[in-house]
Parts: sequence; structure tokens; C-alpha cells
Amino acid sequence: MFSTLKLAIVYLTLGPPAGIFAILYSLLTGNVDLLYKSGLMRIARFGVYSAGVRVELRGLENVPADRPCIFMANHASNLDPPIILPLIPGRTSILLKSSLMRIPILGTAMRMGKFVPIERGGSLEGGRRSVNAATSAIRSGLHLVVFPEGTRSPDGRLAIFKKGPFFLAERTGAPIIPVAIVGTQRLMPKDSAAIHPGVVQVIYLPLIEPGDYPTRDALMKAVHSAIAIALPTELKPADINPPLSAPMLIQPLPL
Repeated sequence: MFSTLKLAIVYLTLGPPAGIFAILYSLLTGNVDLLYKSGLMRIARFGVYSAGVRVELRGLENVPADRPCIFMANHASNLDPPIILPLIPGRTSILLKSSLMRIPILGTAMRMGKFVPIERGGSLEGGRRSVNAATSAIRSGLHLVVFPEGTRSPDGRLAIFKKGPFFLAERTGAPIIPVAIVGTQRLMPKDSAAIHPGVVQVIYLPLIEPGDYPTRDALMKAVHSAIAIALPTELKPADINPPLSAPMLIQPLPL
């Protein structure tokens, strides 16, 4: 629990004053870069580091420099967002629970950063608002992070994907970067509030163009397969027996 306490201290002591300063600066100048880079992302990275979590990144060469992308990652832990967001070059939006937008200061900062709230089990109109906000973020040049499983995996294994993110990819034409995250399921499992120090690997896989697939289901299967192949055996989907044997896009890293 000591690692959890250190992360909480960083976020609670540095987050509010940095957020207030960055928000005021952004309101005065109309520029949210300071809010994003020096506020949200730097503090997110420092909090993870202070908890003893070390991150290894591979595949940065797969991210194009001139196009906004949709990063789709497996999701096994609350550590996933603060780990992956600071690693993505440029500004990035993310689909997140709408309740987080109600947190004082943080909610304001996330709205200014064009983060996209999602209402679970919400209305059709709420879903349209989320899709429109995400589309606007991408078309303004921002990347977008999505966890297409919709929620954290209970056992760390890659679960079934929701179709919504793939509708968004088809609508915007933004390339998809499949992302394999390995290690967070051990350092902070779904049913635990404790963080354990250790190493996490984040792997950006070769991009996938939505226009190359005839149907949304085909696109979804391609992204799911790319991530599943890159994960170690214990994180592959439970219904794959024997484990995937397709040619590896990248060798899974040992835990």
C-alpha cells in the first residue's frame, strides 16, 4: 500500500495547484498545451514513477507523425490510462467515465483538454454526444485513446470488444494503433486498490487502416487479433485454446 500512498500524495498535492495555474493560463492565452503537457501528463507520469512503476515502450516507429490516430489498448488495471497517455506523442484525448468530469479542477482540466465523457448505460442522445465529441477531437488533430473492451478485464485476459470505437474509426478514417499493455494486471489488479512496484511493457503495433476492411466486424477482429497475438499466453483471450499461432507482429515480452 505504500506505493499507492505515494501515488496518491503526488496527485493530491501537485494536481490541484498545477491544474489551477494551467487552467488560468489556458483561459488567458487560449492555449491548452501547458495544461496538457506540463499539467495533466507530467503529473500523471510522475505519479506512476513515484509508485515504483517502470515503463518500457516499444513500437513508437509505428505511430505516424502527421496523422491523428486512435490508440486501442487492452485494459486490465486502473494504471493503464496514466501509463499510456503520457507516452503518446502530441496531444491526446481519451474516452472516460462521465463521473470523472465531475471531480473539481480535474474535471475542468479534462474538459479543456477535449477528453470525451462516456455514460455507461446512458441514452442514445448521450451516445451521440460522445461520438460527436470524439469525432471533433480527432478532426482537430488530437489522438484518441480507447479501451475497446469497455471496462477492465477481471482476470487480465483480453476480452470481447465493443463495436462503438470501430464505428468512430470508420466515421473519421483515423488509423488505429493496436496497443498491448503487459504487466499492469499484476501491479494493480481490477479488484485491488494496492499498487505493487514493477515493470510494465507498452507495445505499439503496426497501424491498421479502417478503409482496408470491408465491414466493421472485420476491422474489429483485425484489431483484436493484433493485440491478442502480441500478448503473452496468460493474457490471451480465454476462448483461444490452443493459443494463437499466427505469425507474430512482435514477440511477447516475458513477465
